[in-house]
Amino acid sequence: MSGSLNITSATVDPALLDLPWNLPLDTWPDSVIAALPKGISRHLVRFVHLSGYVIAIKETSSELARREYEMLRTLQKLDVPCVEPVAVITNRTDDEGSKLDSVLVTRHLKFSLPYRALYSQTLRPETATRTVDALAVLLVRLHIIGFFWGDVSLSNTLFRRDAGSFAAYLVDAETGQLYDGLSNGQRENDLEIARVNIAGELLDLAAGGRLEEGLDPVAVSNGIVAAYRTLWSELTGSESFSSSERWRINERVERLNELGFDIEELAIRTDDTGSQVRIQPKVVDAGHHQRRLLRLTGLDAQENQARRLLNDLDSYTATFNKQGDDEEMVAHEWLATVFEPVIRAIPRDLKGRLEPAEVFHQLLDHRWYLSQNENRDVPLAEAVSSYIDTVLRQRQDEATVIAPATGTITVPVDIIAEDDWRSKV
Repeated sequence: MSGSLNITSATVDPALLDLPWNLPLDTWPDSVIAALPKGISRHLVRFVHLSGYVIAIKETSSELARREYEMLRTLQKLDVPCVEPVAVITNRTDDEGSKLDSVLVTRHLKFSLPYRALYSQTLRPETATRTVDALAVLLVRLHIIGFFWGDVSLSNTLFRRDAGSFAAYLVDAETGQLYDGLSNGQRENDLEIARVNIAGELLDLAAGGRLEEGLDPVAVSNGIVAAYRTLWSELTGSESFSSSERWRINERVERLNELGFDIEELAIRTDDTGSQVRIQPKVVDAGHHQRRLLRLTGLDAQENQARRLLNDLDSYTATFNKQGDDEEMVAHEWLATVFEPVIRAIPRDLKGRLEPAEVFHQLLDHRWYLSQNENRDVPLAEAVSSYIDTVLRQRQDEATVIAPATGTITVPVDIIAEDDWRSKV
């Protein structure tokens, strides 16, 4: 390898040095390339195997690579859903000493998909709407911390399944700027960029025959504006009411919690007569259910997945009359006797299909449908076997999005002695 590489990284993986940095990225050998679906990018991006995981390598200028690396690190510290920056590599040269583009290296987000990979043949209206709604939530979270994206689009976002919905992650922060706060004009600018870009991306799919008939790209793209405004108003808007309606303070807090946000500070003011109360959330933070689930069980899940698992935990608590017991002890019992046995029952060759929390969510749905169709309470162990054979085996591997080998179950599924427990969904 000619020249002297310059690697900027918080924690350098020595295996980075073994990659063929002396070659242009588009000529790298198949032996190091990971076959993952990619979104549309203005730069060349390739996925590469490294030390048992996958990284994304983007060729760009040294200045842009360093700037985006630092921005992603900052967003991570602010707990924003985004890809993990790994390194910036500059001073690349080929064997003849000619300069090659610098690169930004990020870690591939497991179980995530670009929007074009969220469908097999055609994009259904409900999938398009859910992805746009997820992007609206991400945009609100970014604006709350003062981040102006400048290039909001489906292509610059990765999506992970989240209990029937999707969770959106920022991929490209190249155009982003972080401010102390955003003006209404800056927020509206980002919204308009999102609306135009999403409409263009969906129209491109329509031109290729990849949209379900009847899906209106413009209507779907307008949906991000409506979803954004509703959520922004709920999270930041002030509310006035009579002092005799103080219960509305708790109602507002509970409503925000249900949306998945915690309130760090709530401003409450009364007028001079004391007859009117005005409240306004000052600082809101996403991940209310995620944090509660993590605190109780140690499980790290998406927000809707966490809500679903917590609902199942609450159902378990009520079923076994444990409402007066220590919450953390009950959660540990539920984890050991319900959740973990289900996940252990998944055959090894199928474990990459979905995240464990998403598997559990889908299993609860599957069990409910089985019970409805058969007009009986289907035991959980029976539901697990049915779900594995009829649902999970038919799915594409979303950990790597590479067609996995499919085998058969060679050991019986034997989990959860309390088959009389009815999981409420």
